[in-house]
Amino acid sequence: MKKAKPPTKPVSKIGMVADLLRRKGGATLAELAAATGWLPHTTRAALTGLRKKGHGIERSTRDGVTTYTIAAS
Repeated sequence: MKKAKPPTKPVSKIGMVADLLRRKGGATLAELAAATGWLPHTTRAALTGLRKKGHGIERSTRDGVTTYTIAAS
């Protein structure tokens, strides 16, 4: 008889955003919106929410496109 797998916590969209921002090179607004299915204004609001929670969000450019990363603490 197979053992049932313990239930796993579903990954939240804001958690996905934070993970994308932590990767090397960060993520663009378009990448974040595509990963979450959110519209750009909702994605920007999520970045603001992360800032309010104390995460340092840094902006830079890659090939002329703005990228966002979570600053190393």
